[in-house]
Amino acid sequence: MPMIAVDTQFGRLGVEETDGAITRLVWGGRNEGPETHLLQEAAAQLMAYDQGRLDKFDLPYHVAGSAFQQQVCDLMYAIPKGYTRTYGDIAKELGQPAQPVGQACGANPIPVIIPCHRVLAANGLGGFSGDGGIETKVALLRHERAAGLLI
Repeated sequence: MPMIAVDTQFGRLGVEETDGAITRLVWGGRNEGPETHLLQEAAAQLMAYDQGRLDKFDLPYHVAGSAFQQQVCDLMYAIPKGYTRTYGDIAKELGQPAQPVGQACGANPIPVIIPCHRVLAANGLGGFSGDGGIETKVALLRHERAAGLLI
């Protein structure tokens, strides 16, 4: 699958495209395959985000997985920059327990673009599956000046 890499303050991020949609973001990515228009746009948006000039990614994406996984990702994608929700908030909206929501967040294949870092535990930060773990989550939230985050 074609991938483009972008150096950011959060590390080198590789964005992968499959059939005209963003399907994966990984730390330590590298340029592979043809540089498509979509990958160029994803790189431009990641750079703008890194520089504080982008509030919301506007890229077509596809999350492989269950309908539940896709619903959780769609709800995370809708969380505005500077705001957070809890696993419980999303669980209540979907009529599901919080634990599967946390697992779906942790399985998000497109972190940063689908901002799973904006989802917190009821009593703390929760986890983060990206490179650097919770420290990267904190760095992303600080970068976004997330409302009410006293860290």
